[in-house]
Amino acid sequence: MASVLYDKLMADMKDAMKAHNMQTVNAVRGVIAKVKDLTVNAGKEITDDVVLAVVAKGVKQREESIAQFESAGRTELAAGEKAELEFLKGYLPAQLSEAEVAEVVKATVAELGATSKKDMGRVMKEVMARVKGQADGKLVSKLVGAALP
Repeated sequence: MASVLYDKLMADMKDAMKAHNMQTVNAVRGVIAKVKDLTVNAGKEITDDVVLAVVAKGVKQREESIAQFESAGRTELAAGEKAELEFLKGYLPAQLSEAEVAEVVKATVAELGATSKKDMGRVMKEVMARVKGQADGKLVSKLVGAALP
């Protein structure tokens, strides 16, 4: 297998099982199952890019769940999701600051010669490729929208 992250997930799951940390085991198993579904079951190779995409989606789902649980007053469920969220964030690359993302957006707009909102899709695609997992899509979208007249 060509993924260092996948190997780390497997090792972390074994460690969590030995420590009887079922919350971590369940979080890692979910990620591993999704990665296998997207790769092995589809006849593709497991890569770090696929693992990062699955982890990022898991982080986003947990953030949404936490918001919903807290608004419903279910603090015990929110606490469990927060623990899984922090564990999964450990697999993501360091996030860029808003100012750093704004610089990438500015440079991309200039390179592509984007002049209007019609170019937003093209700029978004290029910026997301450049920041690959280091910035949230909502932040990039907001900054690209602000950069284009």
